[in-house]
Amino acid sequence: MKIPMPNAWGVAAVAALLGTALGAGSAVVQSTMRPWQIGGFRVAAGERTAIGGRDPAGQVEVTQTVHDFGTIGVGSTGSHAFVIRNVGTGPLRLTRGASSCTCTIAGFAADGTAGAESPGASSGGGEAGDRDDTPEKIVAPGESTRIVLEWKGRGADGPFRQQATILTNDPRRPEVIFVVEGTLVPTWKAEPETLLFSQLSATGGETGEILVFTYGAAAPEIDRVSIDHGESADRFRVTTSPLEAADIATQAGATGGVRVTVEALPGLPLGSLRGGVVLDLRMPEVVTVEVPLEGTVTGDLSVVGGAWNRSRQSLFLGTVSAKTGFRTQVFVTARGPHRELVRPVVREVVPPSLEIRVGESEPVGSGSVIRTPIEIVIPPGSPAANHLCSQLGPAGRIVLETGHPDSPTLTIPVCVAIGP
Repeated sequence: MKIPMPNAWGVAAVAALLGTALGAGSAVVQSTMRPWQIGGFRVAAGERTAIGGRDPAGQVEVTQTVHDFGTIGVGSTGSHAFVIRNVGTGPLRLTRGASSCTCTIAGFAADGTAGAESPGASSGGGEAGDRDDTPEKIVAPGESTRIVLEWKGRGADGPFRQQATILTNDPRRPEVIFVVEGTLVPTWKAEPETLLFSQLSATGGETGEILVFTYGAAAPEIDRVSIDHGESADRFRVTTSPLEAADIATQAGATGGVRVTVEALPGLPLGSLRGGVVLDLRMPEVVTVEVPLEGTVTGDLSVVGGAWNRSRQSLFLGTVSAKTGFRTQVFVTARGPHRELVRPVVREVVPPSLEIRVGESEPVGSGSVIRTPIEIVIPPGSPAANHLCSQLGPAGRIVLETGHPDSPTLTIPVCVAIGP
């Protein structure tokens, strides 16, 4: 049986049908595997009308992206609000982005300027009551919002520049970088850095002065002022007054300040003077200012002897072994019209293991000086103690009641450590 062979026209028709089917299938496969690409045309921001079901986008308008704080004090917090307005036809979505280490986006705040030109940003936290702390903000067409940036002054003084980023759904401007800059200055500065009384007498006062310069936006207000000098703090009188403009101008960047006058009154205990002047200033945060107070109180009484260190104004015994113990002697000398009244009596000893023995007072030479021997004994077996006049080992002391009307007590600092 013969199978009929197709003619040429039949073959051509079948080939055409197969080619069409294969080409269409290939196109379908490629369209499912490769996304559509937009070529030589673009959609303008704010005019994207429902392409692929997407809503119109917002459009960013910003009149200021950099703010200069000027000077700001170390440890102070600065805040500034930048304005973003939506001039598009759709909602503008704003999201917090990255920021540098000391600059943070504190939140969004209602601007209340819909339909009007965005005003200049304002410093300070006046809008804090309306602040929105959520990470995202939707701004309707024609509306505005404020981006509140806060910055903390840290590190050494000098110029600074910090930034924070806001991400948007505006394809023309997908991110907006806001910058704050200025100069970091000390929150306060004291001149002199240490108040030194060089001619301080137990019978007569001396007056010193400190100028405290401040660098905050507001003039400082004094919350508290005191003298840190233990039981003798009442032997000082402190008065304050605002610095005049001429004084403030002598320190670059200073915006205010306080003049502190310290008067040492008669009756301070003889010997080394160590203390401090302490002020709590509100500007507007409370800042504590501490200025060291140093000097030596002299009078008719003095201490002499081999173990007495004049530069330290203390009895320097060093490290003593508890196995062997220690013994030394100094003298309390009295001059002036009341020298005959001086009869030292021990009132306090630190560390308590010290044994203090007061000898008989006797005149020296022509009798213008009365000298009283003081023997200091550390007995063998004394307990360990650290009073080496350091930060870890504060000074010990021997407190004597003298009988002198102008210097009724005499405190002798003792630098000693008792070891094994």
